[in-house]
Amino acid sequence: MKILVIQQKMIGDVLTSSILCEAIKKKYPSAELHYLINKHTVPVVEHNPFIDKLIIFTPETENSYVKFFKFLQQIKAEKYNTVIDVYGKISSALITAFSGAKIKIGYEKKKYAGFLYTHKYAIQLVRNKAVGLAYENRFNLLKAIIPEEEIDFSIQPKIYISALEKEQILKIASNENIDLKNQSFIMVNVLGSENSKTYPLKYMAVLLDKVAENFPELRFLFNYIPSQEKEVNELLSYCNPTTKQQISPFYAPSLREFIVLTSFCKMVIGNEGGAINMGKALNLPTFAIFSPWIRKETWGTSAKDSVNKTVHLKDFEPELFKAYDPKIFKQNSLKLYQAFKPNFIIPRLIKFVEVNKN
Repeated sequence: MKILVIQQKMIGDVLTSSILCEAIKKKYPSAELHYLINKHTVPVVEHNPFIDKLIIFTPETENSYVKFFKFLQQIKAEKYNTVIDVYGKISSALITAFSGAKIKIGYEKKKYAGFLYTHKYAIQLVRNKAVGLAYENRFNLLKAIIPEEEIDFSIQPKIYISALEKEQILKIASNENIDLKNQSFIMVNVLGSENSKTYPLKYMAVLLDKVAENFPELRFLFNYIPSQEKEVNELLSYCNPTTKQQISPFYAPSLREFIVLTSFCKMVIGNEGGAINMGKALNLPTFAIFSPWIRKETWGTSAKDSVNKTVHLKDFEPELFKAYDPKIFKQNSLKLYQAFKPNFIIPRLIKFVEVNKN
């Protein structure tokens, strides 16, 4: 059996969809499993023992009809028995259709799904399992090849780090006078992937000030990319001087190095997104602040999760969400964020840090 899983999306999505690889291998250990992903997301699935081969989709392939056609030919030449399209966009649907696979699995959310896939599944909006809908909907795609009662819905995304990688980041940090072994660090996802997913910087500064005030022994590391340095400096300008002393300027230059660096932290806190997902996959406690327009039911953990915590404006102001519409809420996300006051979050955040600081 030869299976291709397609997820041409962002880091968090690629990491989350890797659960399908483990679930398939658990049922069919001898299956050859390939994972088609965007080039920049490779670091989150490096060394994953459940993936036999990575198929890399590049921007050049996506933006060239000639290169995309050649790519389709390469996929067809692999002679897959089954293709699972988690991405669900036109490019991935075409890849699925041209693969020649006998079993083609996808979501029925698009009109073209009716004739491109042999097995289609609706995206659920209400949880039926004790996992986030982002996980449940992915697992549901496996029903075409695995009986539902044999799908392990408890599987969580995992990141695999080598001993050599840990030694290298320890050395790099040591050269910057950062003692990862003997100091306690919190990784902070200070910015979301866009403004509508970013907790207001002044509010975030208040949260950091409160954590620093209550836990002076802890140090902060920030997760961001170079293009976000202006926003990070703005955030720092709002922080108390004592808080700034607890913030390390150390910056991991690559995504893989960031992952390894995070593995030495006590926890990951901040805006829900890739860094939070990576923290979970590293088996670290996480505290995620959700954007008001994102459904916590999709990406949030279950109420039974004692390690990973989430906060959403809906937790505190449920009446604001009686007429929820994702498009309208996204357009008004900045206004809604203003109603998501730090004093709502602080008690839960302080309790979370207290529990996980040692």
